Amino acid sequence: MSDIDKLFETLTNLQRQKRLPPIHLWQPEQVGEIDIRIDREGNWYHEGTLIKRQPLVDLFATILRKEEDTYYLVTPVEQMAIVVEEVPFLAIDLDIRGKAEGKELLFTTNVGDFVVAGPEHPVYMVNERPFIEIRNGLVARIQRSVFYRLVEEGVEEAGALVVYSQGARFNLGSIS
Repeated sequence: MSDIDKLFETLTNLQRQKRLPPIHLWQPEQVGEIDIRIDREGNWYHEGTLIKRQPLVDLFATILRKEEDTYYLVTPVEQMAIVVEEVPFLAIDLDIRGKAEGKELLFTTNVGDFVVAGPEHPVYMVNERPFIEIRNGLVARIQRSVFYRLVEEGVEEAGALVVYSQGARFNLGSIS
């Protein structure tokens, strides 16, 4: 097994072992707001102060839910709305294995998620900005440096730059 295969296996196993709370089952009666904000760069703030403890941010990310256009931190007893300036997560790294249509693109987020792009985790563009779906409607914006690496993996097809992962085709935009 090659080093990249070992890395993919390790990271995808870590993601499978990650025990996310069953927030989809929680319908708390107590609903409100909390002064927590996620800025465009993926930084979390409480009452205007940057949350510097990454384990706390990672924990909050596991109880984050999106309903329509509102984001909530959810527990079994309360659901508190927060402000998200763009999307809650950033894709901060990319690992690649395979070639052509058999390629797999493994993204790492700023909150410790590992996601292989594919039919369940599509990569897409909005206003020339790249995104990937992480889980349950929660999205990560792909950081510029990661996007440049993604573009390097792209191929031209019918005037568009596309990448493949898990057999799925993702259009990164037209080639001028």
